[in-house]
Amino acid sequence: MNWQPIKAQWRWLVGITLVLVILEMINLLTGRALNSFGLIPRQMHSLPMMFSSPFLHGSPQHLFANLTVLWLFVALMGFQGQRRFVWITLWLILFTGTMVWLFGRFAVHVGASGLIYGYFGFLVLAGWRSKRKRMLLISLAIALVYGTMIFGALPQAGFVSWESHFFGFIGGLIAAWYWAK
Repeated sequence: MNWQPIKAQWRWLVGITLVLVILEMINLLTGRALNSFGLIPRQMHSLPMMFSSPFLHGSPQHLFANLTVLWLFVALMGFQGQRRFVWITLWLILFTGTMVWLFGRFAVHVGASGLIYGYFGFLVLAGWRSKRKRMLLISLAIALVYGTMIFGALPQAGFVSWESHFFGFIGGLIAAWYWAK
């Protein structure tokens, strides 16, 4: 297997991790002040926050719970190529943010979970859609190992933005339908 695409994702992995950890440290030191840049559904002043909310977290535990899966999914997205990875990521941020803003519960929505679920949806469908052996194996492995993630896209605990999970997953499926040919 050619690991070059995953090696090329290394700078994305390091960059995203640094941004997330630095923002969490600032957030921790300021009493979670940065979470005022979270997304609040149907509040006009909050609409631009769809671009900041995926990079903010409710606690260090929230961040670290997201990091491991985020690393794996970002690395595997490397098989799509750098340009496609960036476009899919932007699509997921825009789609998930817009849908949560339109339909989410009135709460402050923060966390990388929308991106994670978007990458999950993409990786599960991309192999079937592309019919490429490597992508098909990745899709199968992700579905088998992480398939229970789908339950996180259903309504659950009040403090969990299941809406970000749900719309991220849908956004990932849409992205795979269009970009994984």
